[in-house]
Amino acid sequence: MFDINDPEYKRIFEQRLEDNKSFEKGPFFDVTNSFKKGRSVSKLIEDGILSQEFKRIQRLYNIPNLHYHQEESLIKAISGENLIVSTGTGSGKTECFLLPLINELMREKENKTLSDGVRALIIYPMNALANDQIDRLRKTFIEYPDISFGCYTGQTMYYEKSKDGHKGAIDHYIELNGKRIDDVRLQKPLPNERLSRESMKERPPHILITNYAMLEYLLLRPEDNVFFDGSKAK
Repeated sequence: MFDINDPEYKRIFEQRLEDNKSFEKGPFFDVTNSFKKGRSVSKLIEDGILSQEFKRIQRLYNIPNLHYHQEESLIKAISGENLIVSTGTGSGKTECFLLPLINELMREKENKTLSDGVRALIIYPMNALANDQIDRLRKTFIEYPDISFGCYTGQTMYYEKSKDGHKGAIDHYIELNGKRIDDVRLQKPLPNERLSRESMKERPPHILITNYAMLEYLLLRPEDNVFFDGSKAK
């Protein structure tokens, strides 16, 4: 890894830019500006911005420093402001909404008001993106079973409840993920992941991932109004 601020590397880089043949033969230099750093998760906990419950999720607690735009998004979201985050690929946009979302659920837990019911919708245009996000949530909430989540798309299976519970959904999960996931703890479903449509209607998860097309069905179909209307709607 080369630091473009180093005078010698900077001189070589500028020299290469002036030589047209360099862009034909290489070597090539890729310059990416580093993002301005913000506070660490542990410091944000210490300052009372994040819940103490974050200490239970080592995957998040051990983040040394957030990017400044992540910290700014977190603080604005906590204060109730609306956000639009526009930044490059790999810059941590997911954390901009996921950290305040998790913090809000943890605050509910602290206040003993965290019951079943959808608190947050995460909407993606494609199932592939939704599936990527559900994998991230599994890795995050493996250490924090108090927060539930589920992915409701056209790929989500119907499984009638039997005396064995939603066994069909569990078998389907193991078939898809049993050998694909390196973490042996995730080769079987977590107790806080809702796997089937029935299980989500029975106990709506705190975080519901879906896509635009399915969201329309969920809003219009009477049998799905449990998510947005009724005793378990939040």
